[in-house]
Amino acid sequence: MPDQSLLQISEDLQGYYAAPAGAAAAAGIVVLMEAFGLTPHVRRICDRYAAAGFAALAPDIYHGDVLPYDNHMDAVLAKLRGLSDDRVMDEIGASLDWLARQPGVARAQLGLLGFCMGGRLAFLAACRHAQRVRASVAFYGGSIFPEGHRDRLGRTPPIHEAAALSAPLLLIYGGQDAGIPPAERARIAQRLGELDKPHSISNYAGAGHGFCCEDREAYSPQATEAAHAETFDFLRRSFAAQSR
Repeated sequence: MPDQSLLQISEDLQGYYAAPAGAAAAAGIVVLMEAFGLTPHVRRICDRYAAAGFAALAPDIYHGDVLPYDNHMDAVLAKLRGLSDDRVMDEIGASLDWLARQPGVARAQLGLLGFCMGGRLAFLAACRHAQRVRASVAFYGGSIFPEGHRDRLGRTPPIHEAAALSAPLLLIYGGQDAGIPPAERARIAQRLGELDKPHSISNYAGAGHGFCCEDREAYSPQATEAAHAETFDFLRRSFAAQSR
């Protein structure tokens, strides 16, 4: 049975959309999902950001597939191996197009917000769509700058495209996230500094991977509220600075 809560972004792409109440020219953000799909958590993220004044669109890049959080990681990794970065970048481009066409969205104020898998995609999309993106936020995005020329799935790390970045970037991590070690975060910071790219990195002590998800064991309410408050402020300042 079709999901009536989803709208058509393009001919073969659907997504979940939450619009701010009464906004005449809201900034638009593409919300990029975790590796489990377009879950209720991702929809709640869109609702949260709409309540804060942003037009939030989450494209369903799994095209209907949703994996339970207690699923074996082999199934998650198999799903990730089936994704093409190039195809997903095209779908993010279509999502930006869709947002820009909405009458209540300021087409010159578009940004990206990603979680887990989506954090990596938000970084990469900020490189690939640099002329359109005005701010990007990556929550615990892994494999942005792993050791070696390929990550464990055989993908080229997004850091190799960082020279194309132009918009401010915020990277948020949990201090207890064993999957993204301090050495990787340090490599990202060093490379972005070498390239003179506007960026901020925030570490939430005691929080683990996926700490913003209410449906995962790692959920940390205090860190979640603080990280979203930081993100609201970052997005508002970034959009305001570039609209002057």
